[in-house]
Amino acid sequence: MISTTTPSIEGKTITRYCGIVCGEVIVGVNFVRDFAAGLTNFFGGRSESYEDELIQARASAIREMEQRAAGLGADAVVGVKLDYEVLGANNGMLMVNASGTAVSLG
Repeated sequence: MISTTTPSIEGKTITRYCGIVCGEVIVGVNFVRDFAAGLTNFFGGRSESYEDELIQARASAIREMEQRAAGLGADAVVGVKLDYEVLGANNGMLMVNASGTAVSLG
């Protein structure tokens, strides 16, 4: 499955628009990651624990979007957009949304 942020795929012809597809993932950040990130915040540097969580959430959202596109008979998803939101009473949840247009290619 090809997924791209562009509205078309070079060298390919879109033969059918199958519809809009989305993949949503909401993950909670646990106490250990919060503690480690707090130390990073205090001492400086990058928070690998949060970065890893974000990478996994993004990959899961894209995978879910692609699975929904395949379910519509699509070969690709064009115009992909990724959105990130912080949710929850104490901003302890992260939502990643991948969306785009499922298409068939010729």
